[in-house]
Amino acid sequence: MKFLIPLLGALLISATGALAHGARVGTLEIIHPAIPQPAATAKTAAGYVAITNDGPQADRLIGVETAAAQMAMLHVTQAGADGVATMTHLEGIELPPGETVVLEPGGMHVMLMGLTGSLTEGQMVPATLIFEQAGRVEVEFMVDPPASAGKPAPDHSAHGGN
Repeated sequence: MKFLIPLLGALLISATGALAHGARVGTLEIIHPAIPQPAATAKTAAGYVAITNDGPQADRLIGVETAAAQMAMLHVTQAGADGVATMTHLEGIELPPGETVVLEPGGMHVMLMGLTGSLTEGQMVPATLIFEQAGRVEVEFMVDPPASAGKPAPDHSAHGGN
């Protein structure tokens, strides 16, 4: 019995942290919002997340707000016929019913421009995802380890943020 109470307490703390990181609102599940740790002097960073729409109707992610950056926008990276990747601002990201949409490196992502401070691995970055139907959803982006040598982080230097 002596060991049961501390174990239950540890599980409760662990579960609470997990719930704060991801979120569920209505039929939407927000899964592992994350930012790969950028260089200490970086002015930009990219955020990634998976969003599952378990409902019968579509929704749309239309914005992101965070105090960690002067501006947060939805972007997509696309490779042109010449092989050069470019990023384009998205007005919204469709979330079809019964599907999971993944924002990931090389595709759709949250672009954080004009970082207001350095981001360190393990840090939790509060943000608000804004949906057309579900409204405003508070989440925390976890700062993950920097992109590995095998998977370089996308070059966001063209997005000044000022």
